[in-house]
Amino acid sequence: IGFVVAIIRVTNHKTGKLSIASGICKVYLSIMRGTPVMVQLLIFFFVILSPMGIDKFPAAVICFGLNSGAYVSEIVRGGIVSIDEGQMEAGRSLGFNYIRTMYHIILPQAFKAVLPALANEFIVLLKETAIAGYVGVTDLTRGANIIRGITYQSFWPLLAIAAIYLIMVMFFTKLVDILERRLRKSER
Repeated sequence: IGFVVAIIRVTNHKTGKLSIASGICKVYLSIMRGTPVMVQLLIFFFVILSPMGIDKFPAAVICFGLNSGAYVSEIVRGGIVSIDEGQMEAGRSLGFNYIRTMYHIILPQAFKAVLPALANEFIVLLKETAIAGYVGVTDLTRGANIIRGITYQSFWPLLAIAAIYLIMVMFFTKLVDILERRLRKSER
């Protein structure tokens, strides 16, 4: 979602094409970035998707995907805009059209530039899923609350889910570090 929205907005900015789609993307970004994810989750499930018969888990996935897509689009758009305009001119002088220039020259450079920010957004998304229990999705936080209700102990269940989230974040951070090193090696 984020890549598509970013491409639409950048294409509109650079070529003037796709102005209606870019306007729709701006409205989407304003709504998703301007409202809290918990409110979005409650609206998506209770107001929009539940009456259509869509279950809790798919509703949470859709909500978190749309929310994160808005932030990813701005990260990717910033990365594309940060690439020197001469790169586009170089691609065009090689005979590439706009799409091939974006695909072969601009996007690979932009991806390297935004990888840390994308990894950060992924980690934020992972941690935000802790609120999915508000619509009844059984996640780590809801599981800890169930255990707390049975055992009347708060410390150990909450400490356990904090440790699980920390381990997951450290694992994904390590994967991103490996990917960044590989991308740096391919530069040489």
